Amino acid sequence: MHPNTITRRELAALAGVALAGGASAQAQSGALTARQAIERIQKNVGVPWSKQTVDTFKAGDPDTPVTGIATSFMATLDVLQRAAAAGKNLIVTHEPTFWSHLDETKELVNDPIYKFKQAFIAQHKLVVWRFHDHWHARQPDAVMTGLVQLLGWDKYQAGGDQRFYTLPETTLGALARTMQDRLKVRTLRAIGDPGIPVRRISLSPGAAGLMEAVRTLPQADVYVCGEATEWEGIEYARDTIAAGQKKGMILAGHVVTEDPGMNLCAQWLKTFITEVPIEWIPTGEPFWRPA
Repeated sequence: MHPNTITRRELAALAGVALAGGASAQAQSGALTARQAIERIQKNVGVPWSKQTVDTFKAGDPDTPVTGIATSFMATLDVLQRAAAAGKNLIVTHEPTFWSHLDETKELVNDPIYKFKQAFIAQHKLVVWRFHDHWHARQPDAVMTGLVQLLGWDKYQAGGDQRFYTLPETTLGALARTMQDRLKVRTLRAIGDPGIPVRRISLSPGAAGLMEAVRTLPQADVYVCGEATEWEGIEYARDTIAAGQKKGMILAGHVVTEDPGMNLCAQWLKTFITEVPIEWIPTGEPFWRPA
């Protein structure tokens, strides 16, 4: 055998040494991986981790070293672009990445926007992980807490129930304007006479089903939610008003009522992840109103 010839066995041995050396170097560097960051979240969230959950990795390699963490309501392409530009490669998103609750993608594989988004994630070595079920499950609900703090309603919570707040008396119109200003929302909508006096508020950020309106509007002057199907809670509110009750409903938008909770999430992550920078990147309201 020529002295410069390497056998397959020797080549395999060298490869093993190289791999071991690479693993050792990574261990010595102490680089936090996305998987390790999520393990810390699971350890610190304060509620039992459910096996049946949407809180899973949605894109990217979980063993990627983390350069920074971005939290947001949703991993939209715009959010991913801003995160990459800011050097944040782990995106903690509250809502889906690929537009359906379970992030089912088998019918999207040939869609050009899906492929573009996947290519951007791969090109920039991003990792996307969803944090929905367990962030809501915290006591108190962290999404609700973020919204209430932004609205300045902390001190008005009624009886320890996060759904109800007793504010200084105002009118429905004035309440809607105050919420519009504090949430910086362009397309807030309201139902009811703007002049009626209101004090007791029921609050349901995000998407609200019919029964949430049925359960809480009778106990409140105004039912405030993110979004609702127009033939469900909205028409229940209108029928309540038509029946002679002085009630109101305010729809502020799903994004703007839940994104503050992901700002709170960024602050919370900083209490136990200190190796990398962490930033909230607002998703932003998607709608605009014609002038």
